[in-house]
Amino acid sequence: MLSEQVHAHLRDAIMRGDHGPGDALRPQDLAKAQGVSLAVVREALVRLVGEGLADRLPNRGFAVPAFSDQRWQETAEARRTIEPVVLRMSVERGDVDWEARVRAAHHRLARTPAYVPEEGEHYSGAWSEAHRVFHRTLLEGCGNPVLLQTFDRLWTAGELARRWSARRRPDRDAVGEHRRLEVAAPARDADTAAEMLARHLDMTAAALTDDSGRAT
Repeated sequence: MLSEQVHAHLRDAIMRGDHGPGDALRPQDLAKAQGVSLAVVREALVRLVGEGLADRLPNRGFAVPAFSDQRWQETAEARRTIEPVVLRMSVERGDVDWEARVRAAHHRLARTPAYVPEEGEHYSGAWSEAHRVFHRTLLEGCGNPVLLQTFDRLWTAGELARRWSARRRPDRDAVGEHRRLEVAAPARDADTAAEMLARHLDMTAAALTDDSGRAT
């Protein structure tokens, strides 16, 4: 479907940083660049708004989220409040298939290079996707699609922060943090898993605050 292709193209462009924070997303320009109708572009932009990758501005069309300091802090607080609770539910409700998916997702994450030369100091696209899948898989055992949709939206905001701000941080053992989560969740240690995830999110927020004065 054409609108799906346009949506995917625009989503990738925003995540790559081709459109920076606060940049206008003008339907006429985008339609001309991609050789499609305005209706197709508008449909794609509306989907991006729903995903948190675009804002709809009264009388001004669409734009990439600018993310003020307050918005960064609100996103960080929401993730810190929600995700450890959902992980606890996931540990309590997840079945053996969920355990296997957690281990498989971690294996892929651990084997994917976080940095590649052509993408400079930013996390690689492949690693970012493996990272998303691992964190989402940890929560999928909860069995609540509404909570998972909330995670998806908050994750997108956090991923924009990483793409725009995060650089290599040799003082942080992110590999070890993920490994400990991979062990604790399938072991059904809900308290430890939730505490580890909360600490992991705190460290991510602190890292981005150090890099840019903002948090995710």
